[in-house]
Amino acid sequence: MKLSIIIVSYNAPKHLELCLDSCQEALKNVDGEIIVIDNNSSEIDFIFLKKTFPTVNFLLQKENLGFAKANNIGVENALGEYILILNPDTILPENLFESLVEFHQSKEKIGFVGIRMMDTNGNFHPESKRNIPTAKNSFSKLYSRFNHSKKNNYYKLEVSEFEIAPCEILVGAFMFTTKKIYQEIGGFDPRYFMYGEDIDLSFSAELAGYKNYYKGDITVLHYKGESTKKDKKYYKHFFEAMMIFLAKYYQKNWLHYQLLRSGILIKYLIQLFKFSLHSPKNTSKIEVNAEDLFWINKKSDFKSLSNNHIAIDTSLFTYQEILSIISENNSSLRSFYIRPKNKNYVIGDDKQIINL
Repeated sequence: MKLSIIIVSYNAPKHLELCLDSCQEALKNVDGEIIVIDNNSSEIDFIFLKKTFPTVNFLLQKENLGFAKANNIGVENALGEYILILNPDTILPENLFESLVEFHQSKEKIGFVGIRMMDTNGNFHPESKRNIPTAKNSFSKLYSRFNHSKKNNYYKLEVSEFEIAPCEILVGAFMFTTKKIYQEIGGFDPRYFMYGEDIDLSFSAELAGYKNYYKGDITVLHYKGESTKKDKKYYKHFFEAMMIFLAKYYQKNWLHYQLLRSGILIKYLIQLFKFSLHSPKNTSKIEVNAEDLFWINKKSDFKSLSNNHIAIDTSLFTYQEILSIISENNSSLRSFYIRPKNKNYVIGDDKQIINL
């Protein structure tokens, strides 16, 4: 078998359903399989998904194992020569895998390949390409959070979002490699429960002599965080992950380690202090109803559209066409809503499920 797609899921059935449909379309000309490792979500949801996707291998867990352990289970069960670590809140283009396999085969000592990710506004996710965490860029990122600057060394800004180039750190929502390489470097470190494991895995590949690549000519939609929320538990997991990473790779350099550790602790304590002063703000966008949506067809002229709530039916467009429409008509004021095949709802950003 050529390829195995590994998806770890937790309580995001509608996004997973859309993701699985795009995966199946992308595998039509590839000898591949889809493995879903579910971290103890609702059983009712998976009874339905199993009927809808009978060829998908669902591995249901009795507890939430976290992202790292669950992915390792998926890879152990994978039959493919190549593997794709994929988030359940993503949408793939149909022409994806032929390009990825050909690219991977063309490079010597290549490790992981990442791609360009965007949200439902068509805006690029800068975490798609990052530098190795150092004292300098970690404090740069910390400083940028406080003064709202976009200039920092944490993201690999010297590489444009559409470029193809070596890139040390990729995002865990999409990581493509061979099963052999994944297992050779030990896979995800199981000590990570959530967050940071993609930095660790990317760095492990680089330390083992492999070179990771960012492939910006491929775009994937990532709803980003549909199965998570940024509460105290989120920040706890994130900063615990960063501490694991620092202890693993930087403890031998005492000064470097202390600088990084101090910066992360300061940020964590400030965030906890903010939570103690104020309850989390309601950051949800203006409520959108079915009657607010504007349904497009292949003849729609986006330049003349005044409605910024654009709905797209997946039965009328290929996923490649949908991704191109969103990317080419991106705007912070415009949101796209996607209707899965034969469904009576659309999926938008910020966990928006709008019934039709």
